[in-house]
Amino acid sequence: MKAKAKRRPHRHLPGDPSPSRLRERAIRVDHAGEYGAVRIYEGQLRVLGQSRVGSLLREMRDEEAKHLEIFNRLIAENRVRPSALLPLWHVGGFLLGVGTALLGEKAAMACTAAVEEVIEQHYQGQIDSIGADDRELEDVIAHCRAGEVEHRETALRHGAEDAPAHGPLSEAIKAGCRLAIWIAERV
Repeated sequence: MKAKAKRRPHRHLPGDPSPSRLRERAIRVDHAGEYGAVRIYEGQLRVLGQSRVGSLLREMRDEEAKHLEIFNRLIAENRVRPSALLPLWHVGGFLLGVGTALLGEKAAMACTAAVEEVIEQHYQGQIDSIGADDRELEDVIAHCRAGEVEHRETALRHGAEDAPAHGPLSEAIKAGCRLAIWIAERV
């Protein structure tokens, strides 16, 4: 069995955010992201709740809600200001979910695959930058990342790549997610 490599604390360079600032930003953006994910699934469920993928969407929403509970706790414990744009994520996430669901089950799965791909990469970037500086947060993010990987794989197994206009739809959703991440880290 391969031994887990011992990680050294992240080397901070002049101008880099402090470890406490990195923690605050990570908690803020991840809270906003998990909140938005729950809202996407709620929008999809509004349209597809009684379809053959309804129970699958509910399972994934419930897992995202558990991630959101973790970040709700971290927001409170660390006295981190949530993103000021949560009302936008509330409406925008729901509309993204409804919109993709109206295009059909495969488009809803394409949305999930695209969102989860970006979030998986985002979480991995956080793990790489936080590293041994903050084991607790690294473990939380790694746990959530594993769930996002599973959601993406599930969406792919359920026809995400067969959605109408899959390429442009997926790229537009990914670009929107990257922009939302950038904004939520700061606002």
